[in-house]
Amino acid sequence: MNYLSNLTTKKQAWLLLAFSALGLELSALFFQYILDLAPCIMCVYQRLAILAIFAGGAIGTLAPQYMLARLLAYVLWGTGAIWGGIIALEHVEMQENSGSLFFSCEFIPNFPAWAPLHEWIPFLFEATGDCGEISWQFLGYSMPQWMIMVYALYTIAFAVILINRLVCAKKP
Repeated sequence: MNYLSNLTTKKQAWLLLAFSALGLELSALFFQYILDLAPCIMCVYQRLAILAIFAGGAIGTLAPQYMLARLLAYVLWGTGAIWGGIIALEHVEMQENSGSLFFSCEFIPNFPAWAPLHEWIPFLFEATGDCGEISWQFLGYSMPQWMIMVYALYTIAFAVILINRLVCAKKP
């Protein structure tokens, strides 16, 4: 129990989190620019969630000894993992109901006016694809279905580490 609790005070654990998220971001760019798969609005939101996880890992790597830095890293990691999972679930639902009259997919991301990421960093956050289109599958699963699994792993790891950290902190 103490091993897991102490894990977050070491740079290596946070670095692993950051590198895993960076690998996913680079994979997204590979799919977009090498395999020519256009990202939809839900893909863009999932990229932002992965970016939040990366930021959490980066902050945790830079200052794991400081409680405030770890707290911010936890918030970014948990928010990215849970929000990303919700977005991926919605994306799968959109793909399953793409023939419905009530199906709709925006083309312009709904970022705050003070942070129009699709205008600042269009190569990463501009949506050009259709949410209902399944243009890639691996082992019978579409991209958002795989992302549900990825976000589930991030969420489970987050919950285990956070609960363990809280339990160990309460012990005398």
